[in-house]
Amino acid sequence: MHFDDQVNLRAISAPVLRFAPAIYPAALFLSALLLFAIEPMFAKMVLPRLGGAAAIWSVAMVFFQSALLLGYAYAHLLSRTLSPGPSALVHLGFLAIAAATLPVGIAHGFEAAPPQGLELWLLTLFAASIGLPFIALAATAPLLQNWFAVSGHPQAANPYLLYAASNLGSFTGLLTYPFVIEPLFALRTQIGMWSLGYFLLTGLIVAAAVIVAGAGKPTINQASAGTASAPTIAERTMWTLLAAIPAGLVVAVTAAISVDLAAAPFLWVLPLSLYLLTFVAIFRERAWVAHGLVLKLVPFAAVALVATASMVVRQYIGVLLAIHLASFLVIALACHGELYRQRPQPARLTEFYLWTSFGGMIGGLFAALVAPHIFNGVAEYPILVLAALLVMPGAFDGGPGRFLRQSSPGLALGALTFGVILLRIRAPANATMPIEITLIVLAGIMVLVRRQLAWFFGLAVLAFVITKLDPLFTPIEQVRSFFGVHRVVEDRSGQFRILMHGTTAHGAERVRNADGTPVSGRPEPTTYYYVGGPISDAIAAARKAQGRLARVAAVGLGTGSLACHRQDGEAWTFFELDPHVVRIARDPALFRFLSECGPDIRIVLGDARLTLTTSAERYDLIMLDAFSSDAIPVHLLTREAFAGYLAHLTAHGVIVLHISNRHMALRAPTAAVGTAEGLAVFAKAQLPPNMTDDDMRTASDVVAFARDERDLGDLPKQGWTRVDPGSRAAWTDDYADILSAVLDAKLGRWLGR
Repeated sequence: MHFDDQVNLRAISAPVLRFAPAIYPAALFLSALLLFAIEPMFAKMVLPRLGGAAAIWSVAMVFFQSALLLGYAYAHLLSRTLSPGPSALVHLGFLAIAAATLPVGIAHGFEAAPPQGLELWLLTLFAASIGLPFIALAATAPLLQNWFAVSGHPQAANPYLLYAASNLGSFTGLLTYPFVIEPLFALRTQIGMWSLGYFLLTGLIVAAAVIVAGAGKPTINQASAGTASAPTIAERTMWTLLAAIPAGLVVAVTAAISVDLAAAPFLWVLPLSLYLLTFVAIFRERAWVAHGLVLKLVPFAAVALVATASMVVRQYIGVLLAIHLASFLVIALACHGELYRQRPQPARLTEFYLWTSFGGMIGGLFAALVAPHIFNGVAEYPILVLAALLVMPGAFDGGPGRFLRQSSPGLALGALTFGVILLRIRAPANATMPIEITLIVLAGIMVLVRRQLAWFFGLAVLAFVITKLDPLFTPIEQVRSFFGVHRVVEDRSGQFRILMHGTTAHGAERVRNADGTPVSGRPEPTTYYYVGGPISDAIAAARKAQGRLARVAAVGLGTGSLACHRQDGEAWTFFELDPHVVRIARDPALFRFLSECGPDIRIVLGDARLTLTTSAERYDLIMLDAFSSDAIPVHLLTREAFAGYLAHLTAHGVIVLHISNRHMALRAPTAAVGTAEGLAVFAKAQLPPNMTDDDMRTASDVVAFARDERDLGDLPKQGWTRVDPGSRAAWTDDYADILSAVLDAKLGRWLGR
């Protein structure tokens, strides 16, 4: 740059310099807000394409963390090789190239998911659709902080303070999305607002670039490279670990709290918002919470997580949610507090962010992609909690040998218990109470020895292994897929074989009589599908009203129980998302519903939102019975979804929707959808009559839809009532009010309904 040009830049930047404390934080705040608002917005766009699984958010987190690493690497390289003026020009050019990909949308060629390699497909989808603008925004934070450090402003001595402004923007973006942006604006409007914010940010970056270019100084990396000592391998490793553990826990905690509610931004953003809030609270000269106090709370957080295995605690979703989030907050604060305590000099700022973002990517990869392929259960959650204990200060005081000696009793008992689990040794029928008491005693001992981290660690390993013991069921088979953990178990009596997904039974079959002899012949549907229950009655009423059911579509396979409601001459088709479920249901050694009642039944693999609505057939009955643990995929309950069902429903056809749920009241929103589509909506909830101790029939709540009430036959005379949605709005792909459904369920229980 010529001397005259430098003088001109200084003349321009000098009046602007006094606004640097406003321009730089504003740019950082807006860039972070845009960065984290696009995460739930785009993930919501992807949901209908892949079953609405919570795993979509897990894979999305891996992409976001990987793109963040690429952005930080680009910023680090730029700061190392170019002075502020040229680096600003390069970055503005990158922002312009990324702007050419706007508005945000799903890239061409990703209309349908493949049957295999879903994780890689999703990562490619995210990269092709939002990769460039996301990386450009990710690089903005470290670049702006680096520029501010050499801007010449008196407040530029500690650029780490700007990190709090960045994370405050991230926190704001995440929380405003489900509670403000999503309820008030359609998706198309959200996309337009995001593009507008992107161009506003570009203007702020131009102003920031003018200030730093006019200062005429090299970047802080170039100016201090010779005086700042390079970090050691141990320091870089610790930065990576301290960043990886909370990042992995974000994925693990999100899966834990969403498996029984719904895959929706409302739940996804809670752990991620707390994760970002910890940066805001810690990366400042005076932390919101004293680091010493947080370290004292870490053992209590681990003990609280052990308590979530208690049969008493499991009944209360609100308590579980609070424990998971509070424990995660404490552990994240502790790890990030240690990270800030071990931060390097500002000259190593971009390298520090590079290693922390690398750790974030490693943590996300482990929890979202590696763990589902190497564990057949959700083992990554306790592993990451235990890892957090190991990186706390003082854990290895006295050396690794002393740590191993003190933790060995707990580790040995944990290994023995794990062997019992692996060997599938049947626990005594009355083992529930002893296991509960053991966990209570262990928790008490852990609290007493919390200051002895080695002893505490060994006991924590033992406690987490014990939580995997299931006194209620005998394990037969367990598999894990992209869509969750499936367990085939037998009840304590040995009479029933059950398919469990998460915490919920997805079908059961009587395999032995009370005297222990094997059951033979055609299996009888149990659980929600028993003869005389609402599902059974709805199928029979639709058949009677139409004279016959030529074609039936059943969404959700489970054990295949519904197949035994088929009659001769009816062509039934099951639509199932998970290939592992298909394999389990087709295996007569596990369940015989399909082999006995429908060996020729067609099964279509893939999400029904796509596969059913692209079918060339029309159906007399569409049975919607899709669950992920206890959660019904929200994208199957929207107006857009119902429009697709109706397009494949015969003139007098019936839609039957199973909405049994422990945590959400779904009658009103589903009735609102039906009413909006001009349908008659009737529902019935029934507790099975004359239940006995060896009965596997289950209470169920079912809604039936038809274009004409007469197509429902005599259901209105059998205790089915017309459903009034009241003030509830119909759910759409743009908006689903999950929170109100949860609150309605709570209110209903309080009122005894």
